[in-house]
Amino acid sequence: GEKLPLMEEFYTIQGEGFHTGTPAYFIRIGGCDVGCHWCDVKESWNADLHPPTNAQKIVENASQYNTVVITGGEPLTWNMTLLTQKLKERHIKTHIETSGCYPLTGKWDWICLSPKKNKLPLQDSYDNANELKVIVYNKHDFIFAEEQATKVNKNAILFLQPEWSKKEEMTPLIIDYVMQNPKWRISLQTHKYLNIP
Repeated sequence: GEKLPLMEEFYTIQGEGFHTGTPAYFIRIGGCDVGCHWCDVKESWNADLHPPTNAQKIVENASQYNTVVITGGEPLTWNMTLLTQKLKERHIKTHIETSGCYPLTGKWDWICLSPKKNKLPLQDSYDNANELKVIVYNKHDFIFAEEQATKVNKNAILFLQPEWSKKEEMTPLIIDYVMQNPKWRISLQTHKYLNIP
């Protein structure tokens, strides 16, 4: 974890899930072998395309912000212990967005678990997730979401989010589903509606 393939870093408004609408500094780490066909950052998959960057440099870039969101790619491909330790030393809140398919490393204030069918989370991620966010691409994803909800800890907040290219078709179904199953909440990619990164 001393060097990480840094794809991009930027300050923006959190667009999805529990923290929607709040400012955060995003750090996108390259490398992912989960391979979701609807992934909107496929350029993150190949870690070799992104320069190995010292964790200390990443922390310095983030040091003026209150909250950092580590995303990818799949950030847990890499050991996050050193990076989060250094962020915590600066009293920065650490959030992660992960599929949970690799061992959970690092110290986190918030874990957004977004499981994928082709590479399921490890138990540690289910046990520690603060929110479960399931992307709904087709009707079968409601079944998958319920399966995942049985595995996650009882305190995790449950979200269903329409996949962007299917939002016209799936959003009405999600609205109906949440109204009938009120343990779930709706997450939208508000940053795309607002045209911000």
